[in-house]
Amino acid sequence: MSRSEAPPLPEPLRVPVADSHTHLDMQDGTVEEGLARAAAVNVTTVVQVGCDVKGSHWAAETAAAHANVHAAVALHPNEAPRIVHGDPDGWSRQGAREAGGTAALHEALAEIDALAALPHVRGVGETGLDYFRTGPEGMAAQEESFRAHIEIAKRHGKALVIHDREAHADVLRILADAGAPERTVFHCYSGDADMARVCAEAGYFMSFAGNMTFKNAQPLRDALAVAPLELVLVETDAPFLTPAPYRGRPNAPYLIPVTLRAMAAVKGLDEDVLAEAIADNTARAFDY
Repeated sequence: MSRSEAPPLPEPLRVPVADSHTHLDMQDGTVEEGLARAAAVNVTTVVQVGCDVKGSHWAAETAAAHANVHAAVALHPNEAPRIVHGDPDGWSRQGAREAGGTAALHEALAEIDALAALPHVRGVGETGLDYFRTGPEGMAAQEESFRAHIEIAKRHGKALVIHDREAHADVLRILADAGAPERTVFHCYSGDADMARVCAEAGYFMSFAGNMTFKNAQPLRDALAVAPLELVLVETDAPFLTPAPYRGRPNAPYLIPVTLRAMAAVKGLDEDVLAEAIADNTARAFDY
């Protein structure tokens, strides 16, 4: 079996749920095929997330065309420094780019702001901080972009979707300082149990991805164990973070049941009880 081969369809869930964070534009096959495979296992709703201006336009258009797709729009935390400082290596999917300075960042943020006003755009994200891919020289651009997205989410009454990679303390500090929107989601939650208690206290949703199934992910399972049921979401972040036993193979929304069942085991809950809670939480988080 090759690492590029798609995993088989899992046993369908009995209760329909949503994938709170996916990238259909990076997955194989058509949107229709992806949604049909997901629906076959009772994953009936997906939140399609943009990472740059082009991807955010695509997310908004896709959500407009499909009743069971909701969009989130943003400049990814690693996109902001590339806009400001340039991207000579063409790291993102746009080839090499010249430095555009803060003027280019403000122009891009204005486009995100306009998209966030659309009714089928339910979230502003993924935004936040990423200290794994961006070094000290890009931190100012990241923070400026993050704060701008917080304001955009509040202005339009949309959920804020956070990407937090190796930046927990600063993400929490900026949210507290700027004032978090009413509905804030930590996508691909990566903190420990202590941070989960802080998020719970603030009323932030925590969305768990396939990496909570990985052998080395005990801190994530500990966090899930203490996260209040009413604040827990599930996501694929597909095509990334495919759950065990399929780690390294392509991920897609139809694999949500694999992660959800692992989550139910950690929380000591019946799968249907967890699925019902997650379906309700995701609708609340994204106000659909």
